[in-house]
Amino acid sequence: MSTFLSSLSDYITLPVLVGLLIGVVLVIIKILLTKKPEDDEFVSKHEELPPMPKRDFTVTELRHYNGINDPRILIAVNGKVFDVTSGKQNYGPNGPYSVFAGRDASRGLGMFSIDASTVKDDYDDLSDLNSMQMDSVLEWEMQFRDKYACVGKLLKPGEKHCNYKAEESEDEGKTESEKKSD
Repeated sequence: MSTFLSSLSDYITLPVLVGLLIGVVLVIIKILLTKKPEDDEFVSKHEELPPMPKRDFTVTELRHYNGINDPRILIAVNGKVFDVTSGKQNYGPNGPYSVFAGRDASRGLGMFSIDASTVKDDYDDLSDLNSMQMDSVLEWEMQFRDKYACVGKLLKPGEKHCNYKAEESEDEGKTESEKKSD
């Protein structure tokens, strides 16, 4: 009889423990998925920003768009400048990749490093990166193109700003297929 009661106790205890475990997991998931008020504030602030007109940036001009001096966050990768404001939680102040905000992130991405020493204050021609690192930079550029708007290019020293407004007005008279062939 005692063996029967012992095994009956095991059968009752096991479902109770499983039920408690499921309850704890559901509470943790609920906590993690609950929206925070600051998430709504960020979305509304981000929605207020109009699309950025295409333009060129010097290294100095790019630094302004770091999420502190300006709410917009721009990052250069392989000479292209991307608006990563929608990824503020990653690139904005206190984000894990904030070292890249308003900077050329190519070297850091190519070297898989978020160390501030990989980000140069001057134009970085990347000529000292090896082929694997440059392949990595190209892969990152493709990922950024897929996820973020390209808003211009990073100018080399001595390179002049391009007038994209003139190009846009020329494009207005073209059909979509003509624009794609350009």
